[in-house]
Amino acid sequence: MVSQRTSTLLSAFVCLLSSAGTTWGHGHGMGVVKVVAEEGNDAILPCSPSTKENIESKLFDWKKDGQMEVFMYDAGIHYNNDLSGQDEQFSRRISHFQEQLKYGNASIVIRNTTMADSGDYTCAFPHLKPGGEIYNIQLVVQLTFKDRASEIRGASPKPYVSIYDVTDDGVQLKCEVQGAFPQPTLQWQDSDGKVLPAEEPRVSERGGRYSITLQTTVTSITTNRFHCVAKQENIGHVVNAEIIVPKKLFEDKSCHGSSMDGFLEF
Repeated sequence: MVSQRTSTLLSAFVCLLSSAGTTWGHGHGMGVVKVVAEEGNDAILPCSPSTKENIESKLFDWKKDGQMEVFMYDAGIHYNNDLSGQDEQFSRRISHFQEQLKYGNASIVIRNTTMADSGDYTCAFPHLKPGGEIYNIQLVVQLTFKDRASEIRGASPKPYVSIYDVTDDGVQLKCEVQGAFPQPTLQWQDSDGKVLPAEEPRVSERGGRYSITLQTTVTSITTNRFHCVAKQENIGHVVNAEIIVPKKLFEDKSCHGSSMDGFLEF
């Protein structure tokens, strides 16, 4: 059974599908419902037989990619009580709408979705006449960006940022990342998240790992907080480091032209 909040979400979701003109799949392979969810959120996969009949005493079976057992319900027995055979990937993560079975609602909820949950699902009613019914649902789990350094080998470590130099043009900031794979992109941003112009990054590769250095020159004293952001699109990893530039460096000409490498490192 699921919460009232989830039931309300399902109702809104079905209405959204209807208003968007989404087509239900059926046993002859026509039409697929596409469901999109962000990684870590719950996903509702909708399903109901064409008859909308009471299915409390019926059998319906959810599979992923044609073979993985997601959720089976058989006249009150299912994978969350006495029925065995559920794939480990979905164990303790699937809910159904027990109170709505009487209205023909065979939808399920996949909790805390992961990228591995993306794929093609079928919802089958093998004993409905004539010949049973099968509905097709495609789940797309969208990657969200977060710090994955503790879970993915090769995820970029926190950038090493420093004040490299002070010139008449402004304060030069340097950002370095070492030993990352796949190759990350670096950006300098101000405190509002605005991307700052920067030099071409210097990239080197050794043993399949990338080291990158990115420099920028900041001139404005409207803010003295800056961030270097390292992002790896393929694995959904993002990490950043902040540097605070003393406002005096924007004003004190006596510092200009002096190498500051290693000064105020973070």
